[in-house]
Amino acid sequence: MKFSQVRCTFLALAAAAALAACGGGGGADGSSPSPSPAPAPAPAPGPEKPATRDEAARFLAQATFGPVDADIDRLMDIGYAAWIDEQFARAPAQTHRAHWETRDAEIKAANATASAGQNEFFESFWKQAVTGPDQLRQRLAFALSQIFVVSLVDGTVGDNPRAVAAYLDMLADKGFTTYRELLEQVSRHPMMGIYLSHLRNQKADARTGRVPDENYAREVMQLFSIGLVELAEDGSVRTGAGGAALETYTPADISGLAKVFTGWSWDCPAFPANSCFTSGASGGVSDPDRSFKPMLGYAQYHATEAKTFLGTTIAAQATADPAASLAAALDRLATHPNVGPFIGRQLIQRFVTSNPSPAYVGAVARAFADNGTGVRGDMKAVLKSVLMHPEARTVSDTSGKVREPVLRLSAYLRAFPHASDSGHYRIGATDNPGTQLGQSALRSPSVFNFYRPGFVPPGTATAARGLVAPELQIASETSAAGYVNYMRDGVSAGIGITAGAPFNRRDLQPDFSAELALAATPAALVDRVTSRLTYGSAGTALKAEITNAVGAINVPAANGSNQAQIDTARRNRVNAAILLTLASPEFVVLK
Repeated sequence: MKFSQVRCTFLALAAAAALAACGGGGGADGSSPSPSPAPAPAPAPGPEKPATRDEAARFLAQATFGPVDADIDRLMDIGYAAWIDEQFARAPAQTHRAHWETRDAEIKAANATASAGQNEFFESFWKQAVTGPDQLRQRLAFALSQIFVVSLVDGTVGDNPRAVAAYLDMLADKGFTTYRELLEQVSRHPMMGIYLSHLRNQKADARTGRVPDENYAREVMQLFSIGLVELAEDGSVRTGAGGAALETYTPADISGLAKVFTGWSWDCPAFPANSCFTSGASGGVSDPDRSFKPMLGYAQYHATEAKTFLGTTIAAQATADPAASLAAALDRLATHPNVGPFIGRQLIQRFVTSNPSPAYVGAVARAFADNGTGVRGDMKAVLKSVLMHPEARTVSDTSGKVREPVLRLSAYLRAFPHASDSGHYRIGATDNPGTQLGQSALRSPSVFNFYRPGFVPPGTATAARGLVAPELQIASETSAAGYVNYMRDGVSAGIGITAGAPFNRRDLQPDFSAELALAATPAALVDRVTSRLTYGSAGTALKAEITNAVGAINVPAANGSNQAQIDTARRNRVNAAILLTLASPEFVVLK
């Protein structure tokens, strides 16, 4: 292609800077940065169906890994609520664990000393993201993986990709149940137990000075349920004397809750043997699925003294009962008034907009409190409230969000049909910010995710307006250039790992036949490309700029012997139109 790589990088940096267009007002814990006034009256209900295909595509960009024509057609036909209900009823074509296990068997059949690893987990993630029929389920699982974080970057977690695949399956399954059920499955999953160190956590021992590990007790409150400060229903911060924010918990609450998370360890055939607790095996026998079966409570290692936290006391137990302690603790967390606005706001940020209004947060919090039939924490009701609130359909100078790198790639792969030569969608890890996306699913650098919900890019118009832009925490000049270079190569040569014979090319190859048919008319080509990637947000000026760049690529006149040169030039025009759109603010920022 004959266009400037420097220009592309500039466009990507401009996109990263165009952040008055997106946001999410809040502190690092997801709360609003300052007290907000009482919520405004609820706006009138939004439309039942999208009025245009661009409106349908914009909704699907929020609710899926990227719009495709079939989903646009279906949404236009049945409307928002019915489409969501259809998605609630859809099961995955294959679970992530089943994919990993199938690939492991294939790899072992070819080489008995080899096995599947993290790459096979990424295969499943991308296959489901690009082709899965249960788009809303998978999209929610990805969002929840950034709230209830476990990370393959951790050495022990990273050595268990089969279990991490099962963890993502659990999020996809329990994400459509209740928050209380989801929180229990997260708390008892061995990968979470390893990552936040409450697997094999033991009761206090005065003789040795041992005290229960407090790591999970702290994070289950700070990150997974109630946050650092008390919130009103609309997400605004509750304040006390002198206007100081009211903290949700104290060190004493952490210590009291930590006692609940003692005595939990592996599922084991000889449970509750001591060796099962300490090593997950007895007599050399262990459960081959122990890395993802819910942890069991070992009474002999569980604290029996009274456990006081968040204004609740679990009475001292004559006989240790880990399950009863856990149930009481999770009940307390799930009924805390902070959970609705705290979790609801983060889901709004992950799906729709970084800066939801207090009215939007309040509506989602009310759906969390009561789904209409008296059920608290119904995740389907919460998600429907997130996606169908009138503010989700509104475009303004503070609406929308920066598309994180994984969602940029998935939107591109779905906008232009891609086939996998291997059938496995071999994209692999894309962590490197200089040469790749700077992000891979479930490879967060810490339990605080890739970015914080209240991140404010310093010295920007976003900061000056009191807005936040979470995804910009992982944006830099290096990552902007790396993204453009990665997509430039991907558009030109395909995405993913290069396979050997018989293909000798990257695993995912695009079908640009519809675009190639328009290559002779740059304006028509650009109209199609920008429509598929920006859903009507590309303005006249941007399209004119891209059209001029595309038209500057010469397509030679046919002379009977230069068809190869003509085909190359037509493809270069298509490549240029797509890449310049992918690097534009109108694509990087989903309004």
